[in-house]
Amino acid sequence: MIFHPNLSPKEIIRMGSFGGIYFNSSNNIKIDFREFPSDWFKGVPENFYLSDKYNKNVNFFKIKSGQDQHEWENKGWIHPQDPRGWFQWYCRYYLGRRTEDDQRQIKRWSNFCGKRGRWRNYIYRKIFDKNTTVDDHSFSRGVRQSLLHWGYSVNQADYDIWKIQNGY
Repeated sequence: MIFHPNLSPKEIIRMGSFGGIYFNSSNNIKIDFREFPSDWFKGVPENFYLSDKYNKNVNFFKIKSGQDQHEWENKGWIHPQDPRGWFQWYCRYYLGRRTEDDQRQIKRWSNFCGKRGRWRNYIYRKIFDKNTTVDDHSFSRGVRQSLLHWGYSVNQADYDIWKIQNGY
C-alpha cells in the first residue's frame, strides 16, 4: 500500500492543527511533545500545540475540524501503543518506528486522503465543479483542515493527476 503524506508532522504543527490541543494531556491521556524533535516546535507559539482549550483560530483554515478523543475511542480508532490516535502514530512512524499497527493506520490514511481517498477526491471534485483553483480556500475549509490533520495538503500536481484519472 502506498503511503506518501505530503506534510511532515513538523509542517502539520507549524501550519496550525487540532485547535492547538493535541499535545495537551487531556482526558488523563498522557502525551509529551518533548518525545519529538525540538525543532518541530522551535519558534511555534505554545498555543499551537499545548493549549488547554480548543481554539479554531489556531487552525490553518480557522475552523473547528475533527472529532474529539472520546469519539475516536468509541469508533475503535485508538490502538493502545498510540493512545492519542493517528497523528501520534504518524509522528512516531515518521521518525522510523514500525509496528503491527502500521498497515491499519496506513489503510485509514489511504481511505481518507490517498489517491482513492474519500476526502481527497471530494475536494478535487469540488474544485473542478466550481471551476476554481486549489488555492481558493473559500469553501470546504473543514475538509481541507481535516486533510491537513492527516498530513495532506491539496495541491496543483495532484489535482492535475486527478483530472486525468477522471477523464477531464
